[in-house]
Amino acid sequence: VSKKVYIARYLGVTPYEHALKLQQALVQARTEGRIPDIVLLLQHPPVFTIGRFRGEKDIVVPPERLTQEGITVFHTNRGGGITYHGPGQLVGYPIVNLKEHKLGVREYIWKLEAVIINLLFALDIQGHRLAEFPGVWVDEQKICSIGIHVSRGITMHGFALNVNNDLEYFCLLYTS
Repeated sequence: VSKKVYIARYLGVTPYEHALKLQQALVQARTEGRIPDIVLLLQHPPVFTIGRFRGEKDIVVPPERLTQEGITVFHTNRGGGITYHGPGQLVGYPIVNLKEHKLGVREYIWKLEAVIINLLFALDIQGHRLAEFPGVWVDEQKICSIGIHVSRGITMHGFALNVNNDLEYFCLLYTS
């Protein structure tokens, strides 16, 4: 009987561009079957990532302010809108072969949400879903964003769980 191998790596505070290049290389390796499923866990220096569904118009301050705050901006191929990542936020990038797990995209996102909800429950925090919005919520506040990209059945990008990060950065965004 063969055992399924999964890998998890914590990378500490990692610049977004480096993490993106690493994800791309891991997706290629996973597509070719050279590595098993892996999840990268890390934090980023302050960065706004822009998904396919919304854009820079959701940044409500001038570019000079972003420079002053040390915030970089990256356009990504993931779903979702604009997201802030920064120190104190746990970011997870699962590189998973959905075909091997017989999962569709919606079911995969549902399972990611379930993992976060169960983690929060273990910490005595009551997280929940909102049917019309991906992610995890506590009361009426989003605690975890989820945005993924799938190519050839392999996932990249993932989730951002607010743990001990400065929430003031979210005031620089229009998020309705």
